[in-house]
Amino acid sequence: MANKSRGLNAGNRLKKKRARARWKSQYYTRRMKRLKEKSDPLRGASQAKGIVLEKVQFEAKQPNSAMRKCVRVQLIKNGRQITAFCPGDGATKLIDEHDEVMVECIGGAKGKSKGDIPGVRWHVLKVNDQSLDALRKGIIEKARK
Repeated sequence: MANKSRGLNAGNRLKKKRARARWKSQYYTRRMKRLKEKSDPLRGASQAKGIVLEKVQFEAKQPNSAMRKCVRVQLIKNGRQITAFCPGDGATKLIDEHDEVMVECIGGAKGKSKGDIPGVRWHVLKVNDQSLDALRKGIIEKARK
């Protein structure tokens, strides 16, 4: 293995060597090639608006046995379809088809799904510009659109 450059004017060679070595890191490579933004339906944004297409249920992964309530959402910004989880008890009753919802990343490791819901990476925050949490608690009534 080659030794580290030493002496006067060695800085340039060290800089080049370091730059080449950084590409061996998967995190650096993904960031520099912007692979997350290219593959991510939200295009790197933290939140996005979409229209509800249908309500769906997913079976939780082992060892749990539950039907997780989700909605299929078509994003307004690029027309891509995603599945978003509806957090909380009775949340799906407050969401109807053709409602406008705000979705956010669910926060799993490396942008993957979280918990026992297979393939669901997003969750619903707002319905028709009203907080889903406030609607669930009965603090506000659902707006007519």
